[in-house]
Amino acid sequence: MNTRKIIIIAALFSILFASVSTIIFINSGKNSKKTNVTTTNSNSTHGKETAGNKIQWVDWSDDLFERAKRENRFVVLDLEAVWCHWCHVMDDITYRDPKVIELMNSKFIAVKVDQDSRPDLSNRYEDYGWPATIFFNSDGSEIAKRSGYMPPKEMESLLEAIIADPTPGPSVKAEKPLDYATTASITEDLKKEMEKSFVDSYDFKLGGWGFIHKFLDWDCVEYAMLRAKAGDQQAEKMAKQTLEAQLNLLDPVWGGIYQYSVETWQEAHFEKIMQMQAENMRIYSQAYSLWRDPSYLKAATEIHRYLKTFLTSPDGAFYTSQDADVIQGEHSEGYFKLSDAERRKQGIPRVDTHIYSRENGWMINALTYLYSATGEKKYLEDAVRAAQWIMKNRSIPGGGFRHDEKDPAGPYFGDNVAMGRALLSLYAVTGDRAWLKSAEEVAAFISNNFKNGEVPGFVTAKIPQGVKSGPTLPKPQRDENILMTRFVNLLYHYTGNEKYKSLAEQAMKYLATSDVATRRPTAGVLIAAQEIEKAPIHITVVGAKDDLQAETLFKAALSFPSGYRRVEWWDKREGKLPNQDVEYPELATAAAFACGESRCSAPAFKPEDVKVRVERLNATLN
Repeated sequence: MNTRKIIIIAALFSILFASVSTIIFINSGKNSKKTNVTTTNSNSTHGKETAGNKIQWVDWSDDLFERAKRENRFVVLDLEAVWCHWCHVMDDITYRDPKVIELMNSKFIAVKVDQDSRPDLSNRYEDYGWPATIFFNSDGSEIAKRSGYMPPKEMESLLEAIIADPTPGPSVKAEKPLDYATTASITEDLKKEMEKSFVDSYDFKLGGWGFIHKFLDWDCVEYAMLRAKAGDQQAEKMAKQTLEAQLNLLDPVWGGIYQYSVETWQEAHFEKIMQMQAENMRIYSQAYSLWRDPSYLKAATEIHRYLKTFLTSPDGAFYTSQDADVIQGEHSEGYFKLSDAERRKQGIPRVDTHIYSRENGWMINALTYLYSATGEKKYLEDAVRAAQWIMKNRSIPGGGFRHDEKDPAGPYFGDNVAMGRALLSLYAVTGDRAWLKSAEEVAAFISNNFKNGEVPGFVTAKIPQGVKSGPTLPKPQRDENILMTRFVNLLYHYTGNEKYKSLAEQAMKYLATSDVATRRPTAGVLIAAQEIEKAPIHITVVGAKDDLQAETLFKAALSFPSGYRRVEWWDKREGKLPNQDVEYPELATAAAFACGESRCSAPAFKPEDVKVRVERLNATLN
């Protein structure tokens, strides 16, 4: 991300996009520079063309297929990404071909959509990468699907074939009905199959999961770290090898992570996308907390430096992505070998200035991990500032969030589950119950808007009222349901409210379905399954929030290396904790307790004792 790995599956191409040039402020270190930067903030990656010699593009709309029936036309959807090089090659070559233009305008309704702006469509066709080109009959049924660039002759032939015979081709397969799991747990046999897949898909020579494209698959590295903490030496080698290899994709000049490399770790494609920045920051922060390797901390902080320089709005919210190419159609490998000053002389790649709730949720969550690993307040301050902006500018009635300033569809599940997890993370690292309340409101919004009746899982967008079936009906997406399981399961442990446990089980039943669980990579489902089956590490600091000793103990608790933890700060002046499953003794000074399975450790009064108490308790429980 899913991730949701839309940006990973899609990453077959270089970045590129032409748009309007504007002036924005770029913060570089302590100084601020006014730099001419190419930016975009439109839902369609290209302006609509209505002249007779151009394709007459329209937006995706609710009445699209009604119009197609009325006009006896087919529909073609060009689903692209603003950073996708080959999308723009199709625009510049294929969609300017006179024969293609003639066929499209005469027999098709042509729809162009930026996939970042429409998570519902992006999730549906993520396996095709960008550009994804989908051809529909007037009733909304699919005729053909294509992945990647199609030259003019290929497009002409396909358009003519569809006009002559709109029978669905081999690219359109009937969806196999899922035999949904009946419990929120994976069987031992299924777990063994998934574990084998996790190892088999690893490149032991070069590192990383997968052999064609190299990138840090965050779920896989996180799962490897979990196994490493349990004593799995092979998993530790896998995690460390991948973390070291991924450093090749760290921009040595501006910071930030390039999206991926081809075959080896030395052939980077230079686009920088928010999910990549956020999840790399989170994983490197966790790895630093676990192994204290300074190169891991540097990677996380270099991503933060890049974020502050290029992808942070003046109000503190986060932009979406930055292109690789300075000039459309020109490969930028030489550009990224230049110094900062030399790059700036040539110009700065375009920044997509959309501010999406989902992307901000990913980064807010990541910043809480960097704050936990370092204790440096600037990371927490950045997370809080972004969260406050999103809550002010993207909130909708009922406790949820919209995607953008104006949504052509939605609301979307991805925005809400990402923000819900981010808000819960803010509660975990601050003890401020206002964040917990907001996280609970998001969980309620999700429950009210993204359930699909009694079918397991949560669908990617709200199902329109009265719609029971249809080819474009929203469906569950795996990475979103992984995040949902982890979010509401942890919310259940923080609050003790059984309704959140029920929501976690709703998502997990979808994930535990064999055809869903065994799809590679399997690590995300394995993590969700492991978390839902046991309680998180539980550390509580008892002491006033204006007590320096309590604050020091709380930071020590946050630095404990675990992505699955329940850290609480109980200031008795605020009343009882939300989940009152543990009673703590009255003490004269602030103390920290590690608890699990109806037992607690002796109090820790010094920060260096917190980790000792947690590890000693865990040893007795395992």
